[in-house]
Amino acid sequence: MHAAGQPERHAVALLDGRGVRATPQRTRVLAELVREPNDATAQELHERLRARGERIGLATVYRALSVLADEGVVDVLAHRPGEACYRVCGGEHHHHLVCSSCHRVVELADCRLDTWLDDVAAAHGFDRLEHRLELTGVCADCR
Repeated sequence: MHAAGQPERHAVALLDGRGVRATPQRTRVLAELVREPNDATAQELHERLRARGERIGLATVYRALSVLADEGVVDVLAHRPGEACYRVCGGEHHHHLVCSSCHRVVELADCRLDTWLDDVAAAHGFDRLEHRLELTGVCADCR
């Protein structure tokens, strides 16, 4: 077992903040995701963990990510066809702008959809609508 570093401490704090039990597997997977500035797939995280010398199976990585997503510890992005991507984000309501070339992710905190969604919900007899928005384009560096 490796000495706990900053990403590991951050991972444990994120888990504690959401009331999620910090198992060694969840902590290792989340710590690896904390190191990622954008997002990563389960397979990418598994490869990185194995390269660090961690003995963890791919199924364990998928299970950990499933719990982390269900508990709201990580966001799930769908910009790669056929594969979910995972990201540690801020706790406030936000949307994502994703580069389809390099997969850079930008969090967009200024959501102006609430008024429109309130009108749409009322017009169709819905009480409350939740929403997530993922915009895909090509960043300036990749153009």
